[in-house]
Amino acid sequence: MFDLSDYTYDLPEDLIAQTPCDIRSDSRLLHIHRNTHAVSHRRFSDLPGLLHPGDLLVVNDTRVIPARLFGKKATGGRVEVLIIDYAQGMQHLEKTGSFQCNCLVRASKMPKTGSVLYFTEQMTGQVMSVRDGICEILFAGGKQFVAYLKSAGTLPLPPYIRRDPETRPVPEDRENYQTVYAKNDGAVAAPTAGLHFTKPLMAALARKKIDMVHLTLHVGYGTFVPVRVKDIREHQIHSEYYSLSAGAAQKINAAKDQGRRVVAVGTTSVRTLEFTADDQGRVASGTGMCDLYIYPGYRFKCVDAMITNFHLPKSTLLMLVSAFYDRQRMLDAYAAAVAEKYRFFSYGDAMLIE
Repeated sequence: MFDLSDYTYDLPEDLIAQTPCDIRSDSRLLHIHRNTHAVSHRRFSDLPGLLHPGDLLVVNDTRVIPARLFGKKATGGRVEVLIIDYAQGMQHLEKTGSFQCNCLVRASKMPKTGSVLYFTEQMTGQVMSVRDGICEILFAGGKQFVAYLKSAGTLPLPPYIRRDPETRPVPEDRENYQTVYAKNDGAVAAPTAGLHFTKPLMAALARKKIDMVHLTLHVGYGTFVPVRVKDIREHQIHSEYYSLSAGAAQKINAAKDQGRRVVAVGTTSVRTLEFTADDQGRVASGTGMCDLYIYPGYRFKCVDAMITNFHLPKSTLLMLVSAFYDRQRMLDAYAAAVAEKYRFFSYGDAMLIE
């Protein structure tokens, strides 16, 4: 249960989705009942009939920023910069008037402290420190840099979605790789379970008296960091900024008090809810850094059901869903999805586990 090899499965490469469905809610939905272990094959558009009146959906309204920039070093060598802590940069901007944050840098040689990176003649970044392969960069221009990033940056799509973001960008990704309810800038990856929702589907859920409440967790690059330790308990989980408003917490706690189900949309919502919950499953509002690592043996306090996409082998997210259900039965469900040719990962199909 704690060996990394316990969380692998065979996936044909052609099942890794490269584009979303033309209509988001037309994606497939693997439906799992934890009590009976029954598995059925549905469409995401069936969700209003699968959930219960009174259920409370909790969604993550983070918005993916165009966090990847291309430029040059003083020597003329090409450099690629990925901003991995936009929230840190915005906090620094509010305090000092300058945008400074942690970044990943790809170049022929890692730039040294003090190096200047050039994006345009006016827009530059100075490397303030380098530690464990992460550069802290001070970008010129302050608020002007934020505007430049939004206009010139490209979306940091996951590596298994094969694009060349510099020479062959796909404009549709700017819309497709956002949930329809995204509003708070800061993520470098989408909360992909939410990509299946459409405005008509949300209206259909509301008509069934299935409410929806928002929280924010800015998905960081650590979501793609593989587990490299043999014993999964030794893995160091990444931290991500979260925000849960007092109003949202009140609605979640009311659902728990009234015996209504809390249905988390995506593993990011799951982690935030469980991180902020007490032993009775009641959550506390606030902001901070979420570093909760969920793997089998964890006792869930707040989440009663979850909607999630299919996750990479040996990933912390596969461990999370295995903790919510059962490791072997979850792997059996993945095998069934492969056999039925479900589409996997960010632009792929979804699961409802209840």
